[in-house]
Amino acid sequence: MGKVSKPKGKEGKPKDSFKQSMRLEHSRFGQHLLKNPLIVDGMVERAAIRGTDTVLEVGPGTGNLTLKLLPKAKQVIAFEIDERMIAELIKRARGNGLERKLEIRKGDICKTGDLPPFDICVANIPYQISSPLVFKLLLHRPFFRCAILMVQREFAQRLVAPPGDKLYCRLTLNTQLLARVEHLMKVGRNNFRPPPKVDSSVIRIEPRNPPPPINFTEWDALTRIAFGRKNKTLSANFKTTSVMGTLTKNYALIQSTLQSKQSNSGTTAPPHLDIVELQKIVSAKVDAVLVSTQFADKRARNLDVDDFIKLLLEFNKVGIHFA
Repeated sequence: MGKVSKPKGKEGKPKDSFKQSMRLEHSRFGQHLLKNPLIVDGMVERAAIRGTDTVLEVGPGTGNLTLKLLPKAKQVIAFEIDERMIAELIKRARGNGLERKLEIRKGDICKTGDLPPFDICVANIPYQISSPLVFKLLLHRPFFRCAILMVQREFAQRLVAPPGDKLYCRLTLNTQLLARVEHLMKVGRNNFRPPPKVDSSVIRIEPRNPPPPINFTEWDALTRIAFGRKNKTLSANFKTTSVMGTLTKNYALIQSTLQSKQSNSGTTAPPHLDIVELQKIVSAKVDAVLVSTQFADKRARNLDVDDFIKLLLEFNKVGIHFA
């Protein structure tokens, strides 16, 4: 049987079908459409959606996952950036009598302001927004119950990596500080249209409620120092000229504030110290904390969340702050 030619346009090029053009356009936005219904069903099942839940979906595409969420939820709020996908999604929801349950918000979810309240997030996330989206979700208030997310395999492995693992990093630590993360299933690249260059995984994220009672700005600065040179010990990372300079300035500012308060209250203020003397004091305090916690010769990749919380609190006790 002869080969059937595609219809051609004025320039002699084959015309793309509507679905083909949507696939190409959506891949431009970094979204690969999940085509395997068994994986879609598995994600929905693990979400354990209740009839009273509002579900947040990111990058719904043509709605293969959305149409499974709508019958189970009270409402689905879907963020989509592509107008043609939105039109197709509305058409399919209307055709299934589910349009009243669907709210579509056009735009980049990472660039929007506060998210609407939701109970569960279920999404096949565009790879390039995985990290910012995860932290946008984890910082969202009020707390949601859980998120079932399809992400790039290596990204998933980083989130669940234990201390000492080669993939363990600041991303791991910061995620595990704010949430419990579980790897649910592996998903091969051939389950997508068009197939991405890497495999994927489905993970479950459950926010810690309440979150740890620490100063997150200080936490961020502390972990940046600790992971600054991943193959160096904590002692080596903390004793660099730039780090010691920053810690000394912070210490001087705090001491100046305390002296001002003591002067105003009539209490005798301690003598003023120059920057060289202050740096010696700060250096000694840093050494003392690292030795007392037994972390001086440890590397950041070998410490867990509780270790870093302990380290931050011990530094704060002796007047060392990171912000």
